[in-house]
Amino acid sequence: MKKVTSTVAEAVAEIPDGAQVMIGGFGGSGAPIELIHALIDRFRETGSPKNLTVINNNAGNGAIGIAAMIKAGMVAKMICSFPRSSNAEAFNEKYLAGEIALELVPQGTLAERIRAAGAGIPAFYTPSSYGTELAEGKPVEEFDGKMYVRELWLKADYALIKGQKGDHAGNLTYRLAGRNFNPLMAMAAAKTIAQVADLGAPGSIDPEQVVTPGIFVDMVVEVPAPQQEEVLVREGVVY
Repeated sequence: MKKVTSTVAEAVAEIPDGAQVMIGGFGGSGAPIELIHALIDRFRETGSPKNLTVINNNAGNGAIGIAAMIKAGMVAKMICSFPRSSNAEAFNEKYLAGEIALELVPQGTLAERIRAAGAGIPAFYTPSSYGTELAEGKPVEEFDGKMYVRELWLKADYALIKGQKGDHAGNLTYRLAGRNFNPLMAMAAAKTIAQVADLGAPGSIDPEQVVTPGIFVDMVVEVPAPQQEEVLVREGVVY
């Protein structure tokens, strides 16, 4: 199977309206800015994709990346843990205007729901959120005298992730904290699209260093000098 594509535009070309899209990153660390911006470019040119459900740790910062997607009107719903992080004006404006929905998920629960989907586990129990509004309508169970909330796995149609090194077979490594949600999302999506700073031939990565095996990756594109979200926000870049 051919997994390597030459441009970020080609990598995101098939994502349709209404798709559920996981986007890697913890704040700006590990965020696939170039893939996100390619998706925005396509929307501006064609009006698609729209009505997306985006799954991420937060709801974007400044006027780039996920925040720019929200500002453009591409996102119908956010599933995240921290919608009101610093510089989250794009989400705040849309939410207060009733133009975007929010599913708030505790951070550990978010990670475990994604991991569960990748592992084929349809549901699990967690004490997080018990007795709060986030648990309303969800089944609860008592184990060893403590109450737990049942949470369902969280799948996606597509995952956009960022790696450090990759090869033509789709094997990936990550740089430092850039690992975060990216490996989990690669396993939980029906189709995973990865951008990497360094793309090599099969065998160029020591097998012991592979974090995400190529079986979980459908498409890889090389972005030799990826942009960093925090730098763009500090510089006041508007995408």
